[in-house]
Amino acid sequence: MKVLVTGGAGYIGSITAKALEEAGHTPVVLDSLLNGPHAFVRDRIFYEGDIADRELLRRIVAEHPDLDATIHMAARIVVPESMEQPYLYYKDNVAKSLELFHELTALGKPRVLFSSSASLYATKDDFEVTEDDPLEPTSPYARTKRMMEQVLVDLAAATDLRAVILRYFNPVGSDPDLESGIYVKEPSHVIGQLVLAARGLKPSFTITGTEHPTRDGTGIRDYIHVWDLARAHVAAIERFDQVLAEVDATSTIINLGAGDGVTVRELVAAFERVFGAPVPITEAGPRPGDAVGAYANADKAARLLGWRTELSIDDAIASALAWGDKRIEILGYE
Repeated sequence: MKVLVTGGAGYIGSITAKALEEAGHTPVVLDSLLNGPHAFVRDRIFYEGDIADRELLRRIVAEHPDLDATIHMAARIVVPESMEQPYLYYKDNVAKSLELFHELTALGKPRVLFSSSASLYATKDDFEVTEDDPLEPTSPYARTKRMMEQVLVDLAAATDLRAVILRYFNPVGSDPDLESGIYVKEPSHVIGQLVLAARGLKPSFTITGTEHPTRDGTGIRDYIHVWDLARAHVAAIERFDQVLAEVDATSTIINLGAGDGVTVRELVAAFERVFGAPVPITEAGPRPGDAVGAYANADKAARLLGWRTELSIDDAIASALAWGDKRIEILGYE
């Protein structure tokens, strides 16, 4: 299969492109390089440009008429930034995605696999959420994801577009061969922040929010190794039509998570265990837009995709630490 991957130069996009290749498929990368580095494209088919550039989309399809599906990952993703600059998030994540979906449908390429987020879920007493549980997105970033889910559901009901929506929980770790990983110098991701603190590149790791209604007061998350997440995309692309046939619908939503909850303090303890030394810690209040958290009921992914996570949180931490050593060679900075 040949698959268009928007945002394919990014963290998750580049690793998913690799997983597609390892499964025998051909990724075609479309990325503006606003965030993702060109080094992550490697030798893949690559188009630099905007997802809303209809002329570029027409050229891509003309040059690759055998495209089978699109994995739409291109998006702005930083919660605090979305609180400060909501216009950018609604423009890039919502308005531009509408143009992408409309043009893909017009070009006869209606299969869309969409990257959504578990940050949509409302807090539950036991923190375990299924795809049917109530939603309460708490940031403009999360609200853009919710809007795009609804857009896809509506378009799929009214047009030839078909959508499988994947709600990611918390991706961590790196490519198992250390060819790509977190690329920003000051990552907002929790593991990236821990790596910086552990290596002395920042004074300490800050736990934001210590009075949440969890077992130790810190936020709870479902951390999933990014390679497991990439494998899930391969399964969803390979079973795309079968999945929609099984649910007898034009669109569906699937949680992707490990299926257990880890608090921030528990994550720090696991990190210190793998790292082999304590990490300096400070505490602060929650950031604007932060959610208490949730963890996945991943039964639907197991049933429809034949997928469960295979790698542990320790595996993810070890790969993130190894990537911290490697990325200066690939990107030129620690």
